[in-house]
Amino acid sequence: MRLLIQSKSTGRFLCPSLFGGEPEWVASLREAGGGVIADIDTAVQLVVDNCDSDDEPVLVDLDRLGTADDYLFISGGK
Repeated sequence: MRLLIQSKSTGRFLCPSLFGGEPEWVASLREAGGGVIADIDTAVQLVVDNCDSDDEPVLVDLDRLGTADDYLFISGGK
């Protein structure tokens, strides 16, 4: 599993920093790629510890993208 946390309200990604591992919000998927989270428990803890309700955090499983389980198929393209 390869997870990213994305804010629906800002589009930014929350990920562990490559320099020190502290969580940070980054605007670019390219920047977030190095902070891919390997397990759901760690991802959920990052959300609990670092997100406010107005961040509208969502977990994105990179392994689902481009497959039959892609989010577009489930949400009807919305």
